[in-house]
Parts: sequence; C-alpha cells; structure tokens
Amino acid sequence: MPGPIAAGTAGYPLLWSRSGPSRPPGPTVVTDTGGKGSVPMESIWSYTADSGHEEVADLTGCTVVADDGTIGQVDRQAEHFGMRHLVVDTGVWVFGRSVLVPVGLIRGIDAEARTVTLNCTRAQVKAAPRFRTDSETMDRDYLASVGDYYHRLPPRESPAT
Repeated sequence: MPGPIAAGTAGYPLLWSRSGPSRPPGPTVVTDTGGKGSVPMESIWSYTADSGHEEVADLTGCTVVADDGTIGQVDRQAEHFGMRHLVVDTGVWVFGRSVLVPVGLIRGIDAEARTVTLNCTRAQVKAAPRFRTDSETMDRDYLASVGDYYHRLPPRESPAT
C-alpha cells in the first residue's frame, strides 16, 4: 500500500507506487522555495513590466535570442494553469526539438524586428527539462519542473549595449 514517505511539491506528499514516485491528483501551486534564482518563482510565468509585451501581440514566428546567440523561432504561445510560456522550435540547433520557455525569462520584445530576447544563455535553455510532446504544456508537474529549473539559475546581468 503506497503511503507518504517525503514531502512533495506544494505541500502534497510524495507517494510511492509500483511504478515509482508520484503525486496525488490536484493542483500544483508553484511557490518560491527560498532559492536565489534569477527570476522570482511567482513571476517566472508572467511577462515583466519592462519586457515590451503587449497582450494582443502574437509572438508566433518571432526569432528567440539568448545572451549568446539565437535559439530558434516561437512556434506558439500557451497558458495553462496560469503558467504562461513559449514553445520554441530550435530547428537543427538542438537536433530539431522544441523547448519550453516561461515568459518571465523574456528580457525584451522588439515588435518591429520580430525578436524576443531571453535573460539566459543557449546552454541554459538546452539543459532545461526536456520537452517531448505537446501534452506536456498541459502537465502541471512538467511545467512546475521547468519553472523550478529556470528559477534556480544564477542571477544574470543584462549585457551592455
């Protein structure tokens, strides 16, 4: 019989079953765990006030750029469970796979140039939890793991322009 053996995310107990650890169904609340990440956990899923984002703006097709180079193109924007994010097609850079990027990482949006600039490096995006299927954009645990990963990145300074 499975039973709680350790504290889980958002106060839910981590349960063990024959297939391994799992969480009971229910909402996953992403909160700050006191880490010293570059983006506060509660805002990792929200556009920053100075990002240049406009609610009516469609970012699909925009080029996504990290501090050290281009990542790819915005394939789509999504918001599930209050967790706003971009799905970015990396083309051949990461063997043709897509990556999921919380909108709180966006440093700036240039609507004329159709460019979205992130506050991280290409290596940090590549090391994020792997995005495999579209259904993961609706998986609370997957989204929480992505948010936690980016929240724990060391703080970054904006590059000099």
